[in-house]
Amino acid sequence: MLGGMRIVEIEALGPAPFAGMLFADLGADVIVVHRGQPSMPGIAERSLLDRGKRSIALDLKDEDDVAVLMRLIATADGLIEGFRPGVMERLGLDPDACLAANPRLVYGRMTGWGQDGPLASTAGHDMNYIGLSGALWYASLPGDPPIAPPTLVGDVGGGALYLVIGMLAGIMNARAGGKGTVVDAAIVDGSAHMMNLLMSLGQSGALAAERGRSLLDGPHWCRVYPTSDGGFVSVQCLEPKFYALFLDRLGLAADPQFANQFDRDLWPGLCERLAAIFATRPRDEWVNLFEGSDACVGPVLSPHEAALHPHMAARGTWLTADGVLQAAAAPRFSGWEQRTPARSPARGEHDAEIRAGLAR
Repeated sequence: MLGGMRIVEIEALGPAPFAGMLFADLGADVIVVHRGQPSMPGIAERSLLDRGKRSIALDLKDEDDVAVLMRLIATADGLIEGFRPGVMERLGLDPDACLAANPRLVYGRMTGWGQDGPLASTAGHDMNYIGLSGALWYASLPGDPPIAPPTLVGDVGGGALYLVIGMLAGIMNARAGGKGTVVDAAIVDGSAHMMNLLMSLGQSGALAAERGRSLLDGPHWCRVYPTSDGGFVSVQCLEPKFYALFLDRLGLAADPQFANQFDRDLWPGLCERLAAIFATRPRDEWVNLFEGSDACVGPVLSPHEAALHPHMAARGTWLTADGVLQAAAAPRFSGWEQRTPARSPARGEHDAEIRAGLAR
């Protein structure tokens, strides 16, 4: 889909390389500028976030290497950088310099706090950003400390995906005759924007400031319950017709306590009752009980278990490439083959090839 588009990515922390991976998954020519060693603890030498990219190793404090980078930027549709504000400026790679070399360049900046504001130069990570943006508030049971899946809400959702959307919008505008632009993708902004679906419930009184009293974070029919074998099942039967099917499968259809689905005062007690019920059987027995129904009950699987689930396996959502379990590219397009992601390059693997291309 993005064949013919070139993105230059300056190696940085998680959200920036994830954005580059998504561009590569969609067919763009992504050239990642690697440094000597991985920039974050726990990252492999050949990170799967680099799959499908080409690699050139450059020292951004070396004038000759910076000159190579500027020549590369002049050929690109977009640039991704994920440093704190001011770092690219100190390297002489600020937006003004890069846009002077390529007036149609879309300069994508990936940060947690944004390019300006009181916290712009302060360190932080995913949980800090979504805690401040409001996106972490409802992410737990009442009385428990909020916790969200690591990196998903902030780094990936509010960060990388918004950077990609912003850059694509900028590239579309530039290709339509517009000028280049700078995309300020801040995780606090993106994760706050993601909250608008939930915030829309407040218009009808279905979103409460107090945790555990809203339509999607308090009900007994919107929970994850532990099972007898240490597993978990997810329950989220919001619509009354699905809730009725849920009660029927559990043999609770005639129980008067469960009749008033939206009575918030009943929710805590009914949560306790359901917790006791689900604790009596192992996860897979509950899955089998609800199999084939619209009761909106399912297992909570690890990634390795998910890869083996019949539905996920049929879609090829999870795969193993180069010995690494990873998710396939998404979304999908009609008429386009779902391919195994290209391997991740070694650092500097494509130096000669890329430099030769710039010499032509």
